[in-house]
Amino acid sequence: MCGITGIFDTRGTRAVDVASLQRMNDSQHHRGPDEGSVHVEPGLGFGHRRLSIIDIATGQQPLFNEDGTVAIVFNGEIYNYQDLIPELQALGHVFHTKSDTECIVHAWEQWGEDCVTRLRGMFAFVIWDRNRQTLFMARDRLGVKPLYYAVLDDGTLLFGSELKSVMAYHGPGGSALKRDIDPLALEEYFALGYVAEPRTVFRQARKLPPGHSLAIRRGAPVGEPREYWDVRFTLNNPISMDDACAELTERLRESVRLRMIAEVPLGAFLSGGVDSSAVVQAMAGLSSGPVNTCSIAFDDPQFNESAFAQMVADRYATNHRVETVVSDDFDLIDTLAHLYDEPYADSSAIPTYRVCQLARKHVTVALSGDGGDETFAGYRRYRMHLMEEKLRSALPASVRQPVFGLLGRVYPKADWAPRVLRAKTTFQGMARTSVEAYFHSVSILRGAMREQLFSAQLKRELGGYDAQQVFDRHALKAGTDDPLALIQYLDLKTYLVGDINTKVDRASMAHSLEVREPLMDHELVEWLATLPMGLKIRGNEGKVLLKKAMEPRLPNDVLYRPKMGFSVPLARWFRGPLKQRVRDAVLGERLLGTGWFDRRYLEHLVTAHQSGASDYSAPLWTLLMFEAFLRNVVDGEGRAERMVPAIETVTA
Repeated sequence: MCGITGIFDTRGTRAVDVASLQRMNDSQHHRGPDEGSVHVEPGLGFGHRRLSIIDIATGQQPLFNEDGTVAIVFNGEIYNYQDLIPELQALGHVFHTKSDTECIVHAWEQWGEDCVTRLRGMFAFVIWDRNRQTLFMARDRLGVKPLYYAVLDDGTLLFGSELKSVMAYHGPGGSALKRDIDPLALEEYFALGYVAEPRTVFRQARKLPPGHSLAIRRGAPVGEPREYWDVRFTLNNPISMDDACAELTERLRESVRLRMIAEVPLGAFLSGGVDSSAVVQAMAGLSSGPVNTCSIAFDDPQFNESAFAQMVADRYATNHRVETVVSDDFDLIDTLAHLYDEPYADSSAIPTYRVCQLARKHVTVALSGDGGDETFAGYRRYRMHLMEEKLRSALPASVRQPVFGLLGRVYPKADWAPRVLRAKTTFQGMARTSVEAYFHSVSILRGAMREQLFSAQLKRELGGYDAQQVFDRHALKAGTDDPLALIQYLDLKTYLVGDINTKVDRASMAHSLEVREPLMDHELVEWLATLPMGLKIRGNEGKVLLKKAMEPRLPNDVLYRPKMGFSVPLARWFRGPLKQRVRDAVLGERLLGTGWFDRRYLEHLVTAHQSGASDYSAPLWTLLMFEAFLRNVVDGEGRAERMVPAIETVTA
């Protein structure tokens, strides 16, 4: 696990500004504290920060082929590298290390751009091929590892594992990334809580989308990324439940086995949920000694599920470590804004940061259960969507839209009521198409709220753009009309990448911890996409197959308890210890001074929430984190300065 960065002259061979390259590399020191180096040659500079996991002795980067004409910087792990090495050796390639990084170099030499299809793992890498005068970058299929890039006005291309690396470039003649905020990114952020791929918060920068690569030939225009992988929900596998359970058990075991390859201490997150517990039981069956596990406990019983984690730890006799976090753990707000570089509004980043902090005290690599809700259909919203979909299919749009549209407008929003009585969102969804309804259900500030929040100025800048278009774009490529498969596909392309993977990558790498994701193995995901809906959801039960397969291996109290989630008490914070801070931030000059927000609606959100009339905790957190982004990233206040060791410079 590492941080990569670089500078490439797309037009010629201008000298690289080494000071800028070193500054870019230093900005990602947390991603790789073990080693750091840069390589420069005419028109090119590569930087790398290393967290040593595999081939510690000889796996340094940038890494080259035999004659030095191909170089790579790589972040991630290739789990099938031990199979690729003999295959490539048989084709005549000579290896000088035992690292997965060198596999990619020789795979590029052998298969060119198609090399990515041979790689099983999480990765973001950039290759320079001097003979072809080509820069090639690629990102893993499900977006576990990030990769940002930008092309400046003078033709300089910058890239980095984090946006802060690209922002650290200050080249000759004032060349730098423009800090112009993209208004379309604001629309996406306030709808979804993150800026969706491929957009970033700044107009000039982009994220390389998951499952995509980009080849840039010097002297040619920078084109669009090429998609090399997509998941197809065929749902045509006739397998029985018993056979599916047996196959899932073997596939999970294989995925976990591949992710346990390391030369450093290894463990797992154990939340007490089904997904992480399934991973831990597989690790226990593959380990010669006790598995290292860690959990976070909360001092508020409403958010504490550590007792369920302890059940699994006891069953498998793990080396289990638990730390209690106070529920008022909100001092991380500015730290998170700096870590994420872009506005990011998932408040579970706080406990995620803490559990990574705990894990790093004992291990360097941790396996997680991330991706299970998306791939096994575990979210409650999936079951609600399917219920609504049955009604949508039974009534023509000519009836649904006027009737439920009216009910959605006039029915009171009852935050205080039991869920069964909170019908406003359901009525609003029934008036929409399936994709529109799902987007509406997952939005933090729904369309009507964003309409009131945004000023006339921002609406003009948006030019009619609606974040709904993110979902529409992906839905066109989903290749399925099945209602569950469609929303699973949408989540794999949006929420999993923009929210979950972003959260875990930044929180873990802030502590120089590598997190691996067995439930996001692309071969497992492809197989699950062939299974019919009945193996995933039955009635009000989600993750049917996973739970059934784990019945002999995990306690029923873990498998069939209500889902709790990894959350923090925002509503209480904003009426209690953060009451004044929220008011000062949301109604302060930094937000209002942008000209993007309506003051009266901001006042309404704060007053209505703090009086107890409504629960606006999610919109207020979204605004609070945007204010922290402006203050810490755009204005640069509160930036943590880190002393980093001198880095080795190698010049070709």
